[in-house]
Amino acid sequence: MPDPSGVVASVVDDLDAEGAYLDELVSGLSESEWNSPTPATGWTIAHQIAHLAWTDDAAIAATTEPERFQALVTSAWKNPAGFVDDGAAEWAAIPPAELLERWRTGRAALSKALRNADPKVKLPWFGPPMSPASMATARIMETWAHGLDVADTLGIAPQPTSRIKHVAHIGVRTRDFAFALNQLQPPAEPFRVELVAPDGSVWVWGPDNASQRVTGTALDFCYLVTQRRHRADVDVRADGPDAEKWLTIAQAFAGPPGNGREPQSATDSQGVRNE
Repeated sequence: MPDPSGVVASVVDDLDAEGAYLDELVSGLSESEWNSPTPATGWTIAHQIAHLAWTDDAAIAATTEPERFQALVTSAWKNPAGFVDDGAAEWAAIPPAELLERWRTGRAALSKALRNADPKVKLPWFGPPMSPASMATARIMETWAHGLDVADTLGIAPQPTSRIKHVAHIGVRTRDFAFALNQLQPPAEPFRVELVAPDGSVWVWGPDNASQRVTGTALDFCYLVTQRRHRADVDVRADGPDAEKWLTIAQAFAGPPGNGREPQSATDSQGVRNE
């Protein structure tokens, strides 16, 4: 059932664009460059693309083959702490040219599947079920975050676009999830979040009169909620103890609490893997 509002198509357009940008970064790499270690400990560039290809395939299954997706979930829960690494390692062993083609094919198939899905249906996932628009938003977040690991490895400065609003949005929406994941009671009141977008405009979530507030640049907030930069290395301010606590545990991705990255001022490495 096509989406008459065009919302899903708009989000999937941004997903396609985010994938195309990362594709440009890796398409000309040599085999040795594919094996370059990234800021995620134990993961090479091949692991980063393999993870995206693997999760895109899982998203295709969730959208079009529910029985196959359920089999993936059943298998994953046999090793909940390691199935992500296992999937990345398995697919990273594929020769780079074949892996790149598999990722491209999967991206195209997922784009088509999400555009054709009933926009009101809830798709199963490893976390809470999601609508097709939310699934596309989550895939943008993952593609952007793992693409940042690749860009960091290649020494390429981030080029933030309006697409990071999707990353910021899912970061805001997962506030209560982050608290619960860390065995903490989520705050009862909504927060006000005000972020300066790449074009200088301001993106806003939450009521204007909220007592707990978060402000800063959208790029740095996205770094924080994807755990790609340490709290000490981002321009994000919290007003209120609950907001401050949130910024220490914020997590836009599913799975167990991430370990985050070490402060850049304290180490040459940027820490451990985050999903």
